[in-house]
Amino acid sequence: MPICAGTRDAQGIWTPDQTRKWFEFTRAVGGEIAAAEYFNEPTVAGMGGAPEGYDGEAYGRDFDIFRKFAEEFAPDMLIHGPGSVGETTEGALIDYGNAGFITTPDLLSGMGYGVKALDAFSFHHYAAVSIRCEGVGPQTTVDAALSEEWLSGVGSTMDFYRQQRDLSVPDAPLWNTETGETACGGNPWAKTFLDTFRYLDQLGRSAKGGVTVHFHNTLAASDYALISDQDFSPRPSYWAALLWRNLMGTTVLDAQVPLQAGQHVYAHCLRGTPGGVAVLAINNDPSVPRTLNLPVDGERYTLSAAELQAEEVQLNGRTLALGEGDAVPELTGEAVAAGEITLEPATITFLALPNAGNSACQ
Repeated sequence: MPICAGTRDAQGIWTPDQTRKWFEFTRAVGGEIAAAEYFNEPTVAGMGGAPEGYDGEAYGRDFDIFRKFAEEFAPDMLIHGPGSVGETTEGALIDYGNAGFITTPDLLSGMGYGVKALDAFSFHHYAAVSIRCEGVGPQTTVDAALSEEWLSGVGSTMDFYRQQRDLSVPDAPLWNTETGETACGGNPWAKTFLDTFRYLDQLGRSAKGGVTVHFHNTLAASDYALISDQDFSPRPSYWAALLWRNLMGTTVLDAQVPLQAGQHVYAHCLRGTPGGVAVLAINNDPSVPRTLNLPVDGERYTLSAAELQAEEVQLNGRTLALGEGDAVPELTGEAVAAGEITLEPATITFLALPNAGNSACQ
């Protein structure tokens, strides 16, 4: 919601007048708002236009006004929040300089009983800022893009906000409502196959850690977009997202393969196939092959690229691209027999095992 000076009365208290106009416009064009946060990233409220000196108590007061407005004007809309950013179990992720910072515990304390109105507990995650924001916070590099430290970065963020959820509204699902390769629009390599490892590993870690909704930033803007903002052609992580959606169901399983340096394995129920299992196996080692044992026959979908910073990706050796009329090609797997399979260096493999007979996937 808009929360700057123009939305506030003479005492600096938020009013829903501008928000009401957005809601009315949405209805007028035949739409509806499924879910909303009160405002974006209240931990750095100054960046969003909040008054100087804004604190957790003021947030709680204003959130309560928003909550009552939403219950009256959009009773079917989900309310999620607080939508915090920048905190981990190890401390702050990014130095926001003069923007100030309100901790999530202070926000939740200010909300008081109002926190019970949250239908989902939301947070944002960026492990670093891009090179276009030099001086704002920590950076990452091409050389670190496949490192264990970089790929595991979402873990401490997720752990922190899960703890805050458990303390305040334990029954609410955990949502990551904004995330990308880095803040500030992403690094130039965010649009290449190199970042697909982070993208899919983050989906796997997040699902395993209890996150039920994962919003990627963005669809078609800047370097970390899933499709080009120039010609709307799909980027490598778009194809990865499509494979995830086609194969990985919403029930998370124990892959029974521990995360280890160079090999990350995740397992879900196979979407739309009772008893079936889907496996995501990531070999983030650029030089060493890995192996995996399959209990039953299945189908293999391996993503690779001619070079890690390529903007095209191959599925089982075939370059993925839109067809005539921008038709999305069928993403087909290759038959694979039970037993040991090889995961080539710097590749990502989905495995569909429809005959796994997993009792949790009925």
